[in-house]
Amino acid sequence: MTFLVGKIALDVDAGAPNNGRGEDNVGVVKKLWVGRDVHPYVSAQAFRRWVRDSMPATEERSAVTRKGSGAKQQAYTEGRPDRYLDDDLFGYMVAVKGGGTCQRDTVFATGTLVAVVPQKGLAKDFGTMSRGFDAGENPVIHEHELYSAELAGDVLLDLPRIGTFETDGSGLRIALTADAAKEAASAGAEQISFRGFSALQLPLAERRRRAAVLLRTLTAVRGGAKQALHYGDRTPALILLGAVRGGVNPFTRMLALRDGRTSFSSQVLREEIAAWRDELDGPVRLGWSPGFLGSQRETVHTDLAAEIADGLVLLDHPRVLFGRLADEIENGVHDAWFEDRKA
Repeated sequence: MTFLVGKIALDVDAGAPNNGRGEDNVGVVKKLWVGRDVHPYVSAQAFRRWVRDSMPATEERSAVTRKGSGAKQQAYTEGRPDRYLDDDLFGYMVAVKGGGTCQRDTVFATGTLVAVVPQKGLAKDFGTMSRGFDAGENPVIHEHELYSAELAGDVLLDLPRIGTFETDGSGLRIALTADAAKEAASAGAEQISFRGFSALQLPLAERRRRAAVLLRTLTAVRGGAKQALHYGDRTPALILLGAVRGGVNPFTRMLALRDGRTSFSSQVLREEIAAWRDELDGPVRLGWSPGFLGSQRETVHTDLAAEIADGLVLLDHPRVLFGRLADEIENGVHDAWFEDRKA
């Protein structure tokens, strides 16, 4: 089985892309503490929402159903991964009283995007609303946090599971209800055995297409909070992905704090490629936007000259590199990645 695994980094400049629960009338960004160090972050849920919303307008989304209110409120999608790419890739849980229960674990797993360099102090932007107020009246006061940082998180794409849906198993493992499974089979899904369970699988051409749509979308992500006040690019500035058999992600430590700044380590990448060479299925693809992390892109290109010459590493702009990979996938070059081969 083959997984695309690696790292994604965002370049946030004076932004507040993902916010937490406000304190009094102060809007706060999401952040975590490591000892006394404060690291802003973008939650996996937020980033997944951005990716979903950034998919092509022609890609139909699974509709959301809402029921109840308060503590008993429910919200769930259609639970039809055979019909909708977002249900297929992001997963769902549909629990309907009296039947119709199904669940799908995510195919595209995303970690929390955390600031690599801790913040010494988050800036607070103070503002007032006084338009239409008479002279001497107290304005409406508000303020919110913002920051500049490079955020990084891990990603994993389980390629054999794209377009593959379990139809038996214990508990909520079943991805399709009985009626949905019948409809999917009638529409052309094939009955197979997958990782010890019965499953339905879409035609390979559609599975290729879905993987390609996700890769292209990752290079054109948009979204985030406070766009009116702190508009900024939310497209990943760096995407590193390698095809690995078995699903281990050896690329989690490529970006780290060194000398007070975010640094990419060519030596760490070189050693991980050497250590996992027997599990890698093709080159490691390093999509790096020019200007991100200053001159480090050029330095890394020089440091990895031997690996680039040997075809072990491909380095280019994310949109160019992963657009090319998407084309290769759609053209059947990497069909073996979709097979459920044993690790």
